Amino acid sequence: MLAKRIVPCLDIRDGRVVKGVNFAGIREVDDPVSLARFYNESGADELVFYDITATYEGRSLFTDLLRRVAGEIFIPLTVGGGIRSLEDFDRVLRSGADKVSVNSGAIADPRIIGEAAKRYGDQCVVLSMDVKRVGDAFHVFSHGGRIDAGLDAIEWAVYGAEHGAGEIVVNSIDTDGMKQGFDLPLLAQITAHVRLPVVASGGAGCIDHFLDLFRTLPAVTAGLAASVFHFKEVDIAQLKRVLARNQIPVR
Repeated sequence: MLAKRIVPCLDIRDGRVVKGVNFAGIREVDDPVSLARFYNESGADELVFYDITATYEGRSLFTDLLRRVAGEIFIPLTVGGGIRSLEDFDRVLRSGADKVSVNSGAIADPRIIGEAAKRYGDQCVVLSMDVKRVGDAFHVFSHGGRIDAGLDAIEWAVYGAEHGAGEIVVNSIDTDGMKQGFDLPLLAQITAHVRLPVVASGGAGCIDHFLDLFRTLPAVTAGLAASVFHFKEVDIAQLKRVLARNQIPVR
């Protein structure tokens, strides 16, 4: 079994880290530069930087802030928000990103997945999916979880895997911020249909939730969380010690 990655996420709005519940009720948390420095020193395996209103506001990602965050860390950095073209990939990679996360931009033009993989390599292309239950199905939502894109999440994950994505991040809108555990049924469906690295996002509230995730779904390669790390409810070093004691390999 490959070592599991622990990944904090910085959701950025108006230059500040924010957090909400079910993609709503957003509140300010902290300065992204100081948080990035903290996570670099606390044992995080990677860091995710999402400019969460870039697509909704129809603008480009704030690269000046991205450069400041990238300058504070020595761990891989995944960046997303307002990525709609290869020029956007260029801009964020030049600003310090190691991987680029595309979400609404890929829904609008799925060709960007393959085009980016061809130019930069699939290891740089992350397909991020905001997913919510609609009836008996899982639907993909765009524009920061605001609009039902009418896509079946399982089919969309398979499309991404077949067309050049190197990793898939599954953000569960249903469990986001609830701190009741990761969305295991959704993640089970995704991992049953793709062989790419899958990052679980949404719902972590304690160390046991990470244990449940990796024990139940060993195909999941990483656990991503925000508020439990931001508010020091879960210490990353302690989390890794507990995982290791339970025979779950960590870095």
